[in-house]
This record gives sequence, C-alpha cells and structure tokens, in this order.
Amino acid sequence: MSGGHSTYSPKTGIGRWFDARMPLPRLVHDSFVSYPVPRNLNYAYTFGGILSLMLVVQIVTGIVLAMHYAASTELAFDSVEKIMRDVNSGWLLRYLHANGASMFFIAVYIHIFRGLYYGSYKAPRELLWILGVIIYLLMMATAFMGYVLPWGQMSFWGATVITGFFTAIPLVGEWIQQLLLGGFAVDNPTLNRFFSLHYLLPFMIAGVVVLHVWALHVTGQTNPTGIEVKSKTDTVAFTPYATIKDGFAMIVFLMLFAYFVFYIPNYMGHADNYIPANPLVTPSHIVPEWYFLPFYAILRAITFNIGPIDSKLGGVLAMFGAIAVLFFVPWLDTSKVRSAVYRPWYKLFFWLFAANAVFLGWLGSKPAEGWYIPAMQVSTLFYFGFFLIVMPLLGLIETPRRLPNSITDAVLDKNKGAATAQPAGATASPETKG
Repeated sequence: MSGGHSTYSPKTGIGRWFDARMPLPRLVHDSFVSYPVPRNLNYAYTFGGILSLMLVVQIVTGIVLAMHYAASTELAFDSVEKIMRDVNSGWLLRYLHANGASMFFIAVYIHIFRGLYYGSYKAPRELLWILGVIIYLLMMATAFMGYVLPWGQMSFWGATVITGFFTAIPLVGEWIQQLLLGGFAVDNPTLNRFFSLHYLLPFMIAGVVVLHVWALHVTGQTNPTGIEVKSKTDTVAFTPYATIKDGFAMIVFLMLFAYFVFYIPNYMGHADNYIPANPLVTPSHIVPEWYFLPFYAILRAITFNIGPIDSKLGGVLAMFGAIAVLFFVPWLDTSKVRSAVYRPWYKLFFWLFAANAVFLGWLGSKPAEGWYIPAMQVSTLFYFGFFLIVMPLLGLIETPRRLPNSITDAVLDKNKGAATAQPAGATASPETKG
C-alpha cells in the first residue's frame, strides 16, 4: 500500500532545484496528497488528524502561557490569576489550554477504542500500536505535571498523593519519590521540575507522533473490514477524499471544544483548584483529573495483601499494569480476523469493556468506601480479564462471520444493502486459530 513510485512532479525551475536537493515537497505530496487510503474509512478514523490538531493547539497555547507563568510556589497561583485578568486574551489562552487537555484525552480514548474495535494492532502493525501507547503514556505524564502548575489545592494534594505511591516500590521507591519532588515534600523544587518537564514532554510527544505516522505510512491504513488492500480499486487518494472527511470532523470537534471554552470552561476542572495551595489544609476528597479516574479506581481497588505484596504496592502494580497490558495487546489477541464487525462475541465483550471503562471512571470520582470498593474490584477484574482471558480465548473458540473478498466488494455490497457482505458464489471463509 505504501509502495510504488512517487507521482510528484515539480512545475517550476525553483521547485525542481529544491526537489533535487531536499525533496520535502515530494515527501508532503506522497504522504498527504497522493497517498492511497482504503475507500471505506469511516469517521472513527478521523481522530488521528484531530489529535494532531489538538497537539498543535496545546503546544502553541502552552508556549505563550509559559511566557507569563512563574514557576515558584510563592508566585505560581498569582501568575495564573494575572494571566486570567491582565494578559491580553490570557483567559482565552488558559481556557484553550486547560480544556484542550481534556479534548485531547477524549480524542485519544476514542482513537484507542477504535483501534481495539477494528484490530488496528494486529500484524504487521504491532510497532504502530506500541508507539501509540508510548504517546499515551507521555500524554499522561505531561497532563499530570501540567495539573500541578496552577498551584491550587487540588494541584498540591494531587501531586502529594500520586508521588507518594512511589514509596510503595521496594528498595528504590523512596529514592524515586525524592528525585521527582526534589526533596522530602512537594515544594518549590517540585514545581520547577514539573514545569520544566511539562514544557519539554509535548515536543517529545511530537517526535513520537512523527514516528507513529511514519509507521502508519509504511504498513498502510487499516479499515473497518480489517481486510488488506488488494488492488487500486480498494483505495482512493488521501486528498481530497480523506482530507475532506478529516476537515469536517475537525470542524465538528472544534465546535464542541469551543462550547466548553466559551460556555462551561471550568466544567471539567475542580473548584478546589481556585484555592491557593495550603499544606496545612487537606481537601475532603482528593481526586485527579477525569482522564485519570479509571486508573485511580484500579489503584484503590486493591485493599488486600497478596502474599508478600501489601495492598499499597499491589494497587500501584495494578495501576501501572493496567497501562502496561496495552503494550501486549497485539499478542494477546489470537484471532486471525481483525475487525469486530465480523466477530460477534468479541463485539459483545468489547462494548462491555467500554462500558466498564466508563464505570471505572465514575467509581474513581467516588470515595473508597461502602459498596464502591467491591464495585471497583469487580470492574478491575473485568478490565484485566478482557485482555488476559477474553482476547486469547475468543481467538480459539469464536466462529467469525464470513469476510468479504475485498474492500471494494464490501463497499459495493453495503451499498446494495447486503447484510453479510459476501458475494454470491464466493468460497472465502475466515480463519480461526486453534
């Protein structure tokens, strides 16, 4: 899909001169203009472009905000208020940046779930998936450190609680915590470290995104059928067909983004963060940002010791394990059929998993008491069970639906209203492992 000769032909003498020495326009043309993509891509595949757009928004607004921010425990809170009140359009920049982080995570979660639904992690795209998980990890680290910078109550105590979990790690836990904090408690060195890393990591994310897109162009784009491209009739040029769809999706997404920025800018934040940080006053209920809540619920679900592993260490291991398991998804799924469209049992378990993830997020916002604790434990068990039990077993026992012969056949049959998307007289059948 990514092979073939370039169709780029410079029209001017300057263009030919430049192309012979540094073929950057040729690279852009081959990657984003003439690049062939499957003709059956739906709007779930537009979130890659949306994420690229949001990354640019976060970097640009972040650079301008950094010009006015003071990374000092005595000045940080006031500098944020000064941005809001005195800097020209400072309120807009801050709300764009703060809500942009939430929009970023909304888009990345849809992007991840789309990959899980359509089997975008299967060979030969394992490295593409792993690079995506690395981007997700860098996003989480960047967002956590950014949340500390306003130096409000939830910023301070969130940093205190989260960094405190590292002490559960045997031997090196205390050393890791002190390295992060720059001392024995959350203080000025911590804020300086977090500001420096928060500024640096988005550029690292941009670098890994380049690798992610590169890997995508080498292996080719997946599609809702999960069938590889077999002929030119299965594809269309990226421009204008995919770019128009991506552009429309971006406009709709930006409208949602604008609604939050201009009408409910603090909806996804926490009221306590408008109170200056006070080490002597603990908030009644310490919670992270909403996009961390599922993992926060998994952390608190482990209330019992497992042999020599106490509950605190067990919770930390479960939380990091919930992210680490994503790296192994390409090998945990044993089915040879990619798309959940043709896997009825996997489709059922996938939507149960999606609902469970939302439920975990809701539980993460609740106190660790009463029936919330057993609910967290059951939901955590299902989370890991989906990856470690359901994925391996379904590939062995599930009987998928018939696959179409090609992407073109699937598109034509869908347009004709064929439910099975299988041409008459075809003998192809999906493969099952086992």
